[in-house]
Amino acid sequence: MRDTPIYVTRPSLPPLGEFITYLETIWEEKWITNNGSFHQLFEKELAQYLGVEYISVFSNGTLALITALRALNITGEVITTPFSFVATTHSLWWNGITPVFADIEPGYMNIDPKKIEEAITSKTTAIMGVHVYGNPCDVEAIQKVADKHNLKVIYDAAHAFGVKKNGESILNFGDLSVLSFHATKTFNTIEGGAIVCHSAEMKHHIDNLKNFGFRNEITVEEPGINAKMNEVQAAYGVLQLKYVDGYIAERKRVTESYRTKLEGTAGIKFLYDMDEVTHAYSYFPICVDPEVYGMQRDEIYELMKLDGVKTRRYFYPLISHFNPYCDLPSAAKELLPVAEKVSEQILCLPIYPELTEDEITYITNLIITNAKGSK
Repeated sequence: MRDTPIYVTRPSLPPLGEFITYLETIWEEKWITNNGSFHQLFEKELAQYLGVEYISVFSNGTLALITALRALNITGEVITTPFSFVATTHSLWWNGITPVFADIEPGYMNIDPKKIEEAITSKTTAIMGVHVYGNPCDVEAIQKVADKHNLKVIYDAAHAFGVKKNGESILNFGDLSVLSFHATKTFNTIEGGAIVCHSAEMKHHIDNLKNFGFRNEITVEEPGINAKMNEVQAAYGVLQLKYVDGYIAERKRVTESYRTKLEGTAGIKFLYDMDEVTHAYSYFPICVDPEVYGMQRDEIYELMKLDGVKTRRYFYPLISHFNPYCDLPSAAKELLPVAEKVSEQILCLPIYPELTEDEITYITNLIITNAKGSK
C-alpha cells in the first residue's frame, strides 16, 4: 500500500497570495454579500469566458437547479435520468414535481431521446437532461421532442463547464442550463453554481428569485429563496478564471495518459472525446465488464482502496434506487436496463491537475495486473 493515498479528486486552488489581495479589497469595501463589486465582475467575466449572454451566479448548484425550475414555473411531471447525482432529482422534489425516469444510451450514458418520448404523458411539462461527465446530451434530438410536445428543457450542466459543440457553448441549448462550482469540479468557487438563460427579462426574474423575490427595498414580487453568492466566493471565482484553462489542459493530460496506458486491457472500456466537442475533462470513468475482466467492479474498487487509491462508483446506486424515488413506476429496473448495467460497472479514476505520471502509472498498473489472464 502507498504511504500517501491518491484521492479521486482534489480542488484546484489559485495562488494564495493573489486570493489574499482580493480578500483585502473585500474588507476595505466592507461589502461582503448581495450583489457587490466582485459578484458583478464575476458574472460579467464568467459570461464572456463561457460564451453566453446572460448568467446569474448562485451560492451552490442545487439551489440553482431548484430556482431554475421555479423560474420556468414547471409543474406536474418532468422526465429525467436516473444516472446522475441525486441533486438533479431532489430539485424536482423540492418544487413538488414528480420525476419520471427514462433510460440512458450506452455510448456516453446520457438520457436517451427515444426513451424520453416514450415516457411523455399529459402531465409532462419539461425534460431535465444531464451532460454526464461533461459529454453533451443529444441536444438537437431532445429539442425536437420538446418542440413536438410543447415542453421546456432544462440541462443539469454541473460537469459541462466550458464545453462547446461545433464552437457553440453547450450552455446555450435548452431553456436554461445550470452549472455547479463545487470544490470537486473542473472550475470551482469552493461552493457555487449558476443559471444560464437567454434574455434580460429571464435573468431579472432569476435574480429576484435568488434574493427572496425582492424587486426593490419595499416590494416583494414573488416568493423567492436566499441563494445569493457572497463576495468571497465571487472573488475566488474571478481569480479561478485566470487559471482554469491550465486546469483543463492538465486534466486533458491525465485523460490522455489513462487512455494510452489502459488501451487494450481486457474488460475495461472508457470514453473517447465526442467529435466536434471541446471538453472540460471533468471525470475519467471506466466500465468494468466482469465476465471479460474477471472481477466485479466492486472488487477492483475495494482492492484499489486497500492500495491507497481512492476511486468513485459514480453514479451508483442509481437515483431510482434511493428511498424517495424507488417506488415510482418509472423506477422499475426492467424499464432502465442500460442505466442498471452501467451503474454496476462504472468506476471513476482519480483526476486532477496535480496527478503525476508516476501516480497514473501506479493506478493503471493496479487495473491491468488484476485483469483476467494478466501475468
